[in-house]
Amino acid sequence: MTAYMEPNSPTMKLTPPFEWLHDHIQIIDQTCLPEELKLLKIDDSESAIQAIKSLAIRGAPALGAFGALAIVVGLDESKSTNREDAEARLSELRVLIGDARPTAVNLRWAVDRVINFGLKSAGGVTEIRESILAEAHRVASEDADACAAIGLFGAELLNGLEKIGTHCNAGRLATAGIGTALAPLYTKKKAGKPISAFAAETRPLLQGARLTAWELQEADIDVTVVPDGAMASIILSNQLDAFIVGADRITSNGDSANKIGTVSHALAAKEAGIPFYVAAPTSTIDFSIETGS
Repeated sequence: MTAYMEPNSPTMKLTPPFEWLHDHIQIIDQTCLPEELKLLKIDDSESAIQAIKSLAIRGAPALGAFGALAIVVGLDESKSTNREDAEARLSELRVLIGDARPTAVNLRWAVDRVINFGLKSAGGVTEIRESILAEAHRVASEDADACAAIGLFGAELLNGLEKIGTHCNAGRLATAGIGTALAPLYTKKKAGKPISAFAAETRPLLQGARLTAWELQEADIDVTVVPDGAMASIILSNQLDAFIVGADRITSNGDSANKIGTVSHALAAKEAGIPFYVAAPTSTIDFSIETGS
């Protein structure tokens, strides 16, 4: 078992959304939440791709770390015995896994990173595999560290603010750590400061109602689920102190793409005069795109 969070992390004792178990990946099937905590074994490229496409695992940072580990699973599956075969298999996996979820730039970024790192190895198949696995663990560890940093910075921004709105799910289920948008809430909770969340239900797949509400309840953080169409009314009636969301992709000028419905919350927050924050690691920034237009 590989743990990426620090031992004193506020969510360390909870079941992680994904983890490496010797020769395979274990994930929470997020399509079954909150009714059932179902764990899936990912031991080949087909099951990895299906998990990504079915949203059994989702969230841009988590997809990056999971995709990096899935390259190892896919290489093992091929049973390559020489470097030439391994390189050919990695070329296939770069496309099969890297393009499985085109909306999340982290996935392609992480897949390219670990494959390119592995190909720098001077050894054979075993050395390539071990290099890729080590780099995949670094991808996940860096994400967990980024989440912790976002939590600290965000908690400072939210100092004195208690009622926080959010959209979709950008918490621990979407990362290798304590989340992006929800990281400041976990950090404030750990510090003993009052905090509560208002989670937009996030149609059509209800990531807010199903996932954000579930994980915050697991961490004993007060959460209220709000219908998407009612969130603007909640904001404009001064029931929130701030709003914070994650991002699927951020362009080089700072434009952010997130789950559909985010823009209406941002406009309402602007009208109400409350801060609206986007929380994401640098791996979510796509420097190849200048603007969101």
